[in-house]
Amino acid sequence: MPIKLHRPLCVFDLETTGIQVVNDRIVEMCVIKVEPNGTETTKVWRVNPGIAIPPETTAIHGITDDMVANSPSFKELASEIVAFMKDCDLAGYNSNRFDIPLLAEELLRAEMDFDLSKVHAVDVQNIFHKKEQRTLTAALQFYCQEKLVNAHNAEADVRATLDVLRAQIVRYDDLPEDISALAAYSNMHNAADFAGFITFNKEGEEQFSFGKYKNQTVASVLTKDPGYYSWIQNADFPLYTKKILTAIRVRLR
Repeated sequence: MPIKLHRPLCVFDLETTGIQVVNDRIVEMCVIKVEPNGTETTKVWRVNPGIAIPPETTAIHGITDDMVANSPSFKELASEIVAFMKDCDLAGYNSNRFDIPLLAEELLRAEMDFDLSKVHAVDVQNIFHKKEQRTLTAALQFYCQEKLVNAHNAEADVRATLDVLRAQIVRYDDLPEDISALAAYSNMHNAADFAGFITFNKEGEEQFSFGKYKNQTVASVLTKDPGYYSWIQNADFPLYTKKILTAIRVRLR
């Protein structure tokens, strides 16, 4: 049973220098772009992150500093990446909490305004965790009866993620086939900023999910404590979180 696509779906994965959204950088990116007619196009980019890749990270994905020394920077690739992914929905494995926020961070650093507000984002890991509670390797074995070869290679992980998503659609009768509905189903915390610092309450209002103003609406906090905006802007939060907060602040004026 095919996934119902109303526009292209970009299934993607990032290999990075680490797991900190704000501080780490992309070293490899793979995207499989699936068109509504089923046609697929695969792109893989090696990226010079501009910082050292820690040995413990290299031990996971196998990419060394020397392997990316002559690769372009993300800023040099940003226009090509945005052009390829423009007007597409997104899917990945743990992508809502990691890959999308980190990609947004890199794009903003490259001064590329990639609007995610209208993007439907399907997190295959969240679907899996709601249904089975396992890892990507176990998911591929469970759904597709296949072993994941070259785990933590971007293209291998993306291919596995797409295969698992297709198998999930077939396996669960109650799982929607439409991307917008899948995105809603796979969204664990209904975040406005993907990283989860600003979420939506039951009334659809943005609220802070952390700190002294946890579960209080952004609008009420910015009204009673305008300095909180400046504190977040100057603190170590993702650039995309800061962008969303700024948009809310402008809207309230």
